[in-house]
Parts: sequence; C-alpha cells; structure tokens
Amino acid sequence: MEPLDALREAGRIASRVRRRIEKEVEVGMRFLDICDGVEGRIRDLGGEPAFPCNVDMDHVAAHYTSPINDDSRVPEGSLIKVDIGVHVDGYIADTATTICLEPRLNMLVEAAKEALEAGLRTIRAGVRASEVGSVIERTMKVRGVAPIRNLTGHKMARYVIHAGRAIPNVSSMVGHRLGAGDVYAVEPFTTLTNAAGEVVDGPVGHIYRFQKRRSVDDERAKEMLRFIQSEYRTLPFASRWVLRRFPGPEGREAFSKLLRRRCLHSYPQLIEKSRGPVAQAEHTVIVEEDGCEVTTA
Repeated sequence: MEPLDALREAGRIASRVRRRIEKEVEVGMRFLDICDGVEGRIRDLGGEPAFPCNVDMDHVAAHYTSPINDDSRVPEGSLIKVDIGVHVDGYIADTATTICLEPRLNMLVEAAKEALEAGLRTIRAGVRASEVGSVIERTMKVRGVAPIRNLTGHKMARYVIHAGRAIPNVSSMVGHRLGAGDVYAVEPFTTLTNAAGEVVDGPVGHIYRFQKRRSVDDERAKEMLRFIQSEYRTLPFASRWVLRRFPGPEGREAFSKLLRRRCLHSYPQLIEKSRGPVAQAEHTVIVEEDGCEVTTA
C-alpha cells in the first residue's frame, strides 16, 4: 500500500472506532473493556494499535491504559478521554474524544472541539506552528476555559508517534513552519481557568516502549525482549499485551527484570497539576499547500 493510502486507511479505521466508543462509554463500564474493545476493533478493521488505548479520567490528561487485571470502572460525574492510535504498515492515525458524564463540564468538551476545528482551519504549508497555537488558545479563552500549556500536538512519521516537532496549544515561540506532506496530530487540552493549566508526571500508566537492548541473565526475559522488539518496534505497547503472551509469575518477573535493566521506557500518567478536570479533542492531518486533509474526520 502506498504511504498516502496507508495514512488514509489508518485514519478511516481510527475514525470508525472513535465514533463507536463515543456511543458506548457509560457509568459502570470497565476501563479494561474499553481498552480491549477499541484495540480489538482496530484489528478487526485491518489495522494495528499504534499505541495502547488511553482511557484517562478527570484530572488525568494522558497515558493511562488498563493493566492486565484492571477492574477500574467509569464512575458517575466523570470526564473520560479516549485516545486512539492506529497504524497501517507503520503509517499512523491518532485521534481522541472526551465523553462527559458531568453536565457542568460540557463546556470543556465543546471548547476543545472548537479549538481543534479553529486550529485545523489555520493549517497549511508554510504556516508557523506558533500561529496554530495562538488560534487554539484564543478560541479557548473566548469560551471561558484555559489550555494545558505544556501539552502539544506532534509530528508523526512511519512507526514514530512523536517525530520531534510540535504544534503548541498556546501562543509560543515555536517558530518552525509546517511543510506540505507533513503529518501532525493536533490535540487541544482544556481545563478550568482556576486550574494550574499544566501537567506533571503522575503514577505509572502501564504504557511502555523498547528503549535499549541490554544483557539479561534470564532466558524468559531474553525471549520477551525479542518479542517486544519484533512486535512493536519503536511504538508504545501495553504491559497487558506482553503479559498475555507471557502469562503467570514467570512472565511478570521477566517483565520486571527488563524494567530494572532499563531495556524498557515507562510512560507516567500526565496529571493536571492542581487536579483540575481536563478535556481533549484530537485529529490527524496531512499538511497541504492550501490547507490540510483530516484523515480521522
């Protein structure tokens, strides 16, 4: 499949999965069922997860996925972000939605959507990333909400989620210009105006990626590391994916050894510093001379 076709197919799959999960999330639903359902549908539609399905609640902005026996459930009055990544032959689509189960926080969800749409209308070849961020921030402030300053959109490449360049969600000094053919995920995050407006590292999020091959003295750990490299390459993966392939105490101990040897990188949850609620909206775009193609619409 040609790269453009693969990007579009990944976007089509991600969009279908996002629209379905928006209708399904409800109070009492297990986070694990959300994650498994999203990832299973991606595979059923012909793609592969580009990263584990993120299910982030309230003040958690990013990087939580269910561990293998997670019994956490969606509570009443919560704000649930579902972040979905799909790849087709390494070409990635990244999209997210927020399901609001607390009516007083609907304005955060609507503001994130409006800021995203405003940012997308700004994108074209040659525009500065900082200009897109300024438009996103202005749109949020008009709606009476605040951005998360230190979360950004990101350029993507084949098998690479974060390819080194960002699209901010605020006015900034990020001066690079977007180029025709570039692929970016654009993702505004909103919070309340009395919140800190930034994220800090929180607890483990159960998301990992291969970091470096190092010597390990355990055959099970060696086999696991070979599997991780072969199966996920440079893409993030969930601990539950690996522990289902290597079940039982031996698998858990092998995984722990790889972490202790720093063969794997662990992603912490990103939490709003003042524990303010966070909403998110996200699309993937291909930059064009006179605009952009939204692959995940």
